[in-house]
Amino acid sequence: MNDLLNNVWAAAPEMALLVAICVVLLADAWVPVEKRISTAGLSLIAIAIPTAITLWQLGQPVQYAFGGMYVADVFAHLLKLSSYISMAVVIIYGNAYVRQRPIPQGEFHSLVLFSLLGQMVMMSAANMLLIYLGLEMMSLSLYAMIALQREARLPGEAALKYFVLGALSSGFLLYGMSMIYGGTGSLDLGEIAAAWAGGQADPVVFTFGVVFIVAGLAFKLGAVPFHMWLPDVYQGAHTAATLVISTGSKLAAFAITFRLLVEGLVGVAADWQTMLMILAVLSLAIGNIVGVAQTNFKRMLAYSTISQIGFVLLGLLAGVVDGSMDTATTAYGAALFYLVTYVLTTLGTFGLVLLLARTGFEAEELDDLRGLNRRSPWLALMLLLMMFSLAGVPPLVGFYAKLMVLKAVIDAGLVWLAVLAVVFSLIGAFYYIRVVKIMYFDEPRDLVFIEPQPAASATMAVNGLAVLALGILPGPLMAACLLAIRQVLGG
Repeated sequence: MNDLLNNVWAAAPEMALLVAICVVLLADAWVPVEKRISTAGLSLIAIAIPTAITLWQLGQPVQYAFGGMYVADVFAHLLKLSSYISMAVVIIYGNAYVRQRPIPQGEFHSLVLFSLLGQMVMMSAANMLLIYLGLEMMSLSLYAMIALQREARLPGEAALKYFVLGALSSGFLLYGMSMIYGGTGSLDLGEIAAAWAGGQADPVVFTFGVVFIVAGLAFKLGAVPFHMWLPDVYQGAHTAATLVISTGSKLAAFAITFRLLVEGLVGVAADWQTMLMILAVLSLAIGNIVGVAQTNFKRMLAYSTISQIGFVLLGLLAGVVDGSMDTATTAYGAALFYLVTYVLTTLGTFGLVLLLARTGFEAEELDDLRGLNRRSPWLALMLLLMMFSLAGVPPLVGFYAKLMVLKAVIDAGLVWLAVLAVVFSLIGAFYYIRVVKIMYFDEPRDLVFIEPQPAASATMAVNGLAVLALGILPGPLMAACLLAIRQVLGG
């Protein structure tokens, strides 16, 4: 009985969200439109319930449930809270956008919630089987979400491309997991690490398994050379779906990357660190150089994502130095901080695209931003903050995030890598500054007055303020990231 209660309490956020999703689906199917609150409002309430439970769990000790397959720790709680905020903001920003297009509101919001549920499972997974189940729940929701615009060509093409390449990457992950299982006889991350440390694992099988796992994870993160889907899907999907892919899914991908590599496969860190180094350099190079040539704003932001993932990988590869974990907490904490703040900034950038869009107009091209300052000085200021943060301009949060990652890389003795990252970041700064130039110095295409919904406007204001405030006072969030990493590492 105690085990049952422990399982229920540990997984209470997921269970509560699942029940809430069922309520949203039933309300959308059976309650007449004139007698119910909006599906967006119901979805926000559905997110608020697991948020409250997770906040309550924050002060509790680490809990393992379902035979050690599930873990509720500060690392999972922090990422879940970030995902709750991300998906709630997606719903607020995308509410008017979805209503103005032939996108079924009930299906869209339900898929957002199912995607969130998959993300939560991934963040608390301590077993390879549970990692895969959460990953597929999230991925299948995203495939369907992109394809909701059935009459449009680009979303259908993007959904099919994402589905085919996503299945390929899942195959990589599954094959790698099967090899790890064959080499250790376990799917639990803790037992896998213990088997390697005790010399009970087959090193050849283990190493091959790591290669396939890193390849699968690189696809989910969008790192070069497994990035080919990302620009096409970002551009082809309707912007509300793009916002989900670029935020919550990245948080979940980071979670399983950290769980698999650091918790389960830290014994072969020398192998996967070399692979991450190659992925990071290629991502920084391709993301920043190719991004300069883009004229589609969403496609440009896709290459921006690739380059930002390069920085996250830099933090992950700097944790273990010559077998020592002395710098691990700082390095992994910097990577976690970088990703959380990147997601915050991305919410603002794609949120602006959603707020600028109207019926028959998507605001996807860079030319669509011409003279934005004359049409809406406030929205132009918000986008300026987001662009400067992504470029790493002080005092915005992107500067501090980059600084912490570079410090971790230098502490690991990889000065040349830090210099290379700075050089590529300077190249990438061009296309961020170009957006600002277009908004403030180019003549507008039209002078249509832009008036977002009050809820979206208020959310955008908070979004922009957070990007600025966390750059000036990053201490509390950085401390939370370090605490989460320290607890996972047992320090």
